[in-house]
Amino acid sequence: MPVLTDESIIQRLNDDDLVVEPLEDPDLQIQPSSVDLRLGRDAKKYDPEVTYVTPEMELDGQMVEKTLEGGEKLPVHPDDFVLIPTQEWVETPRDLQGQVTGRSSVGRLGIEVHSTAGLIDPGYEGQIVLEVSNNAPATIELSPGMRIAQLVLHDTTEDPRLAYGERGDSKYQHQTGAQESLVNRDSDV
Repeated sequence: MPVLTDESIIQRLNDDDLVVEPLEDPDLQIQPSSVDLRLGRDAKKYDPEVTYVTPEMELDGQMVEKTLEGGEKLPVHPDDFVLIPTQEWVETPRDLQGQVTGRSSVGRLGIEVHSTAGLIDPGYEGQIVLEVSNNAPATIELSPGMRIAQLVLHDTTEDPRLAYGERGDSKYQHQTGAQESLVNRDSDV
């Protein structure tokens, strides 16, 4: 699948066919073949008392939410796992698939921005929730608003039969904030 370049991304944004907003600084955020996404303010991580989780469990209440105020930074300790949304709201049209990956400068600190959920289906609308973890031996402080991830956009070979929001199992459509796993709602769990 071909990757959209900066010119195609700008054209799709201008046509309101693709939505990534707010783009605080398009000249900085639109890269040669991606859009940089910024770290949001609302983080969730497992309550320290939680020692056992199964896919069938309702995770609401198992995670602690923290909203970063003012210039407050998010300390990510070694082996931490934190859910945190991007500041941007993203809407992908039926003919585009997105892939979220970390920025190399952030990755070189030891930060990963997703465990497995880097795919953004055609038709998705919402904030992107990053699965941030620290693989370094030291605590790393992250700042809300920093460019942490990249959204790479691919043309699909054809429109899907059902886009993400049209499926009955589109659990994360229109999500805002750090939404914990809803795998317990899957019919096969």
